Amino acid sequence: MPTIQKPKGRELVILNVTDTHITKKDLDEKNDSFRTMCSTTEELVRRVKPDLITHTGDFTFENSIPVYEFYADFIDKFGIPYAFVWGNHDNETDMNGLPRAAAAFHGHKLCLFEEGDESLGSGNYVIEIEESGKAVEALIMMDTHDKTFSKDDWSFAHLTEKQLEWYEDRVWELKEKGCGESILFTHMPIYAYKTAYNAAVKNPEYRAGLWESYGSGIWNEEYKDSIGVKWEDICCPKADDGVLGKLTECGHTKYAFCGHEHVNNFSIKYRGVRLTYALKTGPGAYWEPEMNGGTVIKIGSRGLYDMYHEYVVPERLK
Repeated sequence: MPTIQKPKGRELVILNVTDTHITKKDLDEKNDSFRTMCSTTEELVRRVKPDLITHTGDFTFENSIPVYEFYADFIDKFGIPYAFVWGNHDNETDMNGLPRAAAAFHGHKLCLFEEGDESLGSGNYVIEIEESGKAVEALIMMDTHDKTFSKDDWSFAHLTEKQLEWYEDRVWELKEKGCGESILFTHMPIYAYKTAYNAAVKNPEYRAGLWESYGSGIWNEEYKDSIGVKWEDICCPKADDGVLGKLTECGHTKYAFCGHEHVNNFSIKYRGVRLTYALKTGPGAYWEPEMNGGTVIKIGSRGLYDMYHEYVVPERLK
């Protein structure tokens, strides 16, 4: 189990980036999309000075191995440990694709990614954050796969029953070590993101402005501490995946972060768990330039105590 040491006397800072979506063509041409993703990441690292970088998936499309090789070298240059989960587009590959993608990160000593039990997918693992020999927070990284197909329909995939059993086992291990809290990182949003948003906003059909969403006007009274917008559909599973029920049953995970939607960035505390869309990094696939950047997570001696989106205006738009 990888561990990160929290500096004594100050918080540990995590910078999350997501949905960078670099293609082989972008990489070969070093085009505007490629340069903007790189410069955004560089600016975030300069501002935030993170102790750990996390990526919530969709590095590229259809398992383009040269992109993973580039990304490993690119993140290495910051000299900061990093970890990630695969996105649905990383998962849309043949059976040998993800092992080849994971191999692109082998030998990179700063990379904390672990493939884990292959029967559960790829990349189900835990990172402990320690201070003075004690675990003060844990990051539970889980693979939400790609799609599931029924007779005449498909749905975005979700954490399986076996993965939820694995999650519960890891939580009990953490509790036994005295670690009182954890954070869940996935690519796909769990089903509760949909019910949380519908409960939190006064009018689910209203498209709020980005900065308007930081006020209290759009939120119901009991959700006044919510922020962020929903500018596209929430692509969670079509039926309740049972994940929030497991999180509340175990009572350990207080925060969840996901990627996937490029122009959703809301953060809502719902049934005791704060559900947050991480901010997209770079133009890849599609974007709204005003919602470009990353998400900052701060860990203190008692666990997570602050999180916020760090917006970066692209150089070409200044």
